[in-house]
Amino acid sequence: MDVDLIFKIAAIGILVAVLNQLLIRSGREEQAMMTTLAGLVVVLMILVREISALFDLIKTLFRF
Repeated sequence: MDVDLIFKIAAIGILVAVLNQLLIRSGREEQAMMTTLAGLVVVLMILVREISALFDLIKTLFRF
């Protein structure tokens, strides 16, 4: 696993947390929740892509 992946996920988390706090303080709780969910979906998509690459590597390693 590359360290860049960890930094990318951490940056998305920090950005979503800041946006979430700004939206909650301005009284827009619904948009804050949608921002949090969008950040979660983006991180999950990144992780699914990395897990898929891992499974492809294992598949080629064992030649299935």
